[in-house]
Amino acid sequence: MSLRFEFVNLAQHEAANIAELCRRYGISRKSGYKWLERFRHGGAAALEDRPRRPQNFPQRMPEEMRVRVLALRAEHPAWGARKLRRRLEDLGVRGVPTPSAIGRLLRQAGCVEESASVAHQPRRFERERPNALWQMDFKGHFALSRGGRCHPLSLIDDHSRFVLGLRACGRQTDATVRPHLAEIFARYGLPEQLLCDHGPPWSGAGGEWTALGVWLLRLGIGVLHGRPYHPQTQGKEERFQRTLKAEVLVRTDLRDLGHSQQVFDQWRPIYNQQRPHEALGLATPATRYAPSTRSLPRHLPPIEYGPSDVVRPVKSKGEITWRNRTYFIGHGFATQPVALRPTATDGLHEVFFCHQRLGAIDLRLPPAKSKHHYLPLLKDQP
Repeated sequence: MSLRFEFVNLAQHEAANIAELCRRYGISRKSGYKWLERFRHGGAAALEDRPRRPQNFPQRMPEEMRVRVLALRAEHPAWGARKLRRRLEDLGVRGVPTPSAIGRLLRQAGCVEESASVAHQPRRFERERPNALWQMDFKGHFALSRGGRCHPLSLIDDHSRFVLGLRACGRQTDATVRPHLAEIFARYGLPEQLLCDHGPPWSGAGGEWTALGVWLLRLGIGVLHGRPYHPQTQGKEERFQRTLKAEVLVRTDLRDLGHSQQVFDQWRPIYNQQRPHEALGLATPATRYAPSTRSLPRHLPPIEYGPSDVVRPVKSKGEITWRNRTYFIGHGFATQPVALRPTATDGLHEVFFCHQRLGAIDLRLPPAKSKHHYLPLLKDQP
């Protein structure tokens, strides 16, 4: 400080050589003229070191915006910076900060740990249009605070990620699932295909077709099953279930099935219409979904086969008899007709139910020793 004061006193002399003085005091001419300017405007006090903190903050978030961002975060505690920004834009808010600025605000407010990292999800394949494929699954059941357990049943459109149904079920049975599906079909129409896992009630032991699967086939829906022990086949369902857990299940005391359904009904529109989806470029599922043009029929359509098909009724124990041989088709097909169609291979016949190929019968196999001995149906995996 004393050297600066000495410098400015000497530099103010009429015959002073500013450049030479700067060299002698070991400073640049820019610094020398800066000290002179400060002294002229503020005296000796102006020669003190100034704080490095900027006097204004052009990028600082306005207080009103801070409050709005934190309020939206409090409403959706599992949403990150990009989702919050997109939702504010969708609400028509002007001057929305960048995701990085929102992220800094969340960290400053203690909403996000400094060590928290975002797990980048790989982009998954999707069908080209809505209703080409729906995914259906039960999330792992959980205990209710008033007793009993809830089995959340979810149904998602593969193209749009639109959640068509989220139901709080007490059991994973045909009697529980079928009425829910009928209600969803009545509202949104029928999909072309439906993907589910190998668990009940849509698949039986050993991959056997169930009555629920047969009902879906009667409606003209192609039923697909993921590979056993490969939950990634239903990646969109798995991802949705993690979101359901993060945004609802761990944050709400679900008392009973009725209360659970009420909470699900309140949250589903938020997921479909408000929550920006990373895989959709931060669009909402509702912007990409449209109902199916295929309506749920009031009555099941009749089963029709071609004139060259050999039609056999499935007996109560799930088998058919043809050419003095018995073949097990599946209990789910009891009382229903199936069709046998010859192939280019002599002695090999395909077995169909409606549009679905169930497997094949090979007449080249040796005959059964007893009429009670079932010959294997070379079946396709459902």
